[in-house]
Amino acid sequence: MRLRVLGACGAWPGAGQACSGYLLEHDGFRLVVDLGYATVPQLLRHVGAEQVDAVFVSHGHPDHCADLNPLLRARALRDDPPSPLPVYALPGALDAVLALDRPGMLAGAYELREVTDGGAFDVGPFRASTRLLPHSVPNAGVRLAAGGRVLAYTGDCGPSPDVVELARGADVLLAEATHVDEVPEGSRRHLSSARQAGRQAAAAEVGWLLLTHLWPGTDPAAARSAAGAGYDGEVAVATTDLVLDLP
Repeated sequence: MRLRVLGACGAWPGAGQACSGYLLEHDGFRLVVDLGYATVPQLLRHVGAEQVDAVFVSHGHPDHCADLNPLLRARALRDDPPSPLPVYALPGALDAVLALDRPGMLAGAYELREVTDGGAFDVGPFRASTRLLPHSVPNAGVRLAAGGRVLAYTGDCGPSPDVVELARGADVLLAEATHVDEVPEGSRRHLSSARQAGRQAAAAEVGWLLLTHLWPGTDPAAARSAAGAGYDGEVAVATTDLVLDLP
């Protein structure tokens, strides 16, 4: 399993960067997890739009799904459009982004497959299982297994024991860490810090902790240090073009 980070900024993309987006590859199958602002230009540096085999979207905030629109346009508005793209998301999560174009324009470009809390399903060679995690809108964390390796991804979420259960024994926990340490009071139910992610990674006994969704301008070293205070495994910060191979 190979993970390539397309973008990892929280809320909006910093200069030359992109919001949440991740390309997972295994046995020639390409699964994109989240497609936030500016992720499609990053994606197209590595694969053609027609080469994406499936998309999973954690929730409907635009910094996680806005670039589904240009990906679908790149597939639909060509002389030889590929078969409809399977897109996995919670019910209603993609209503806004799918309504950006005139009715029917992209209808043949995708096949929407709704996921549920606790659901398990196959996406190519990946075995996926989902768990609702607390956020300001419905948010599906996902656990993806392939080739004997496991990656768990939180989407955006406040601290929850369900994160630990989602990530239990995973090789990699890709965890939202918008803030370094203290989460502002108004966001504490909906967002997490690097320090909290470290504690949850330790409780879940994961092999790697990869912090993502940092607020633009956040010092990556400070985030790593805060996470490392409660977790003695490997900690890294997701950045565009970071590649992690899980042998």
